Amino acid sequence: MGDSPQRPAPSIVTRTGDDGTTSLLYGQRVPKDHPQVEAVGAFDELNAALGFAKATRPPGADAAELERIQRDLVSLMGEVSCAESDAARHAASKFVRLADADLARLGSAVAAIEARRPRFDGWATPGANPHAAALDLARTAARRAERRLVGLPAHGRTVRPLLLQYVNRLSDLLWLMAREAESA
Repeated sequence: MGDSPQRPAPSIVTRTGDDGTTSLLYGQRVPKDHPQVEAVGAFDELNAALGFAKATRPPGADAAELERIQRDLVSLMGEVSCAESDAARHAASKFVRLADADLARLGSAVAAIEARRPRFDGWATPGANPHAAALDLARTAARRAERRLVGLPAHGRTVRPLLLQYVNRLSDLLWLMAREAESA
């Protein structure tokens, strides 16, 4: 067998963003500081913070809820990353969208932790342990992402009320998870 030249692996570098623009989901080019790009970026940061929280969980602790939330965020980011003119196209596509059941799942998780009555005295001071601190970082990232999402209608991008409810509930859940992690 002769040596055949190997093709270089495809590069992530496209150079299409070198001019300070990026593409929304269906290809519309916008500046990288566009409000939708800012919102998607904030949710991407939240997803990374949740990954860190997963990585710092105590041995044997289940990561399933954090992983479900991460999958939910990918769906949310897809919906937020399309132009207003493509919202109906996205809604009719095969892309997974957040549903009432996802919001109900978060509500159930909040109720379950509250039933266990985690200890806390008023305002939390993060940092009791690495996992609790990671959850608090995720919580603050969720609040920042929520602020970006709330601002989109002022820039012409409709936001389904369910998305706002989901992110609000998520930050509540992360706060409770952090308080519970402090007690562990």
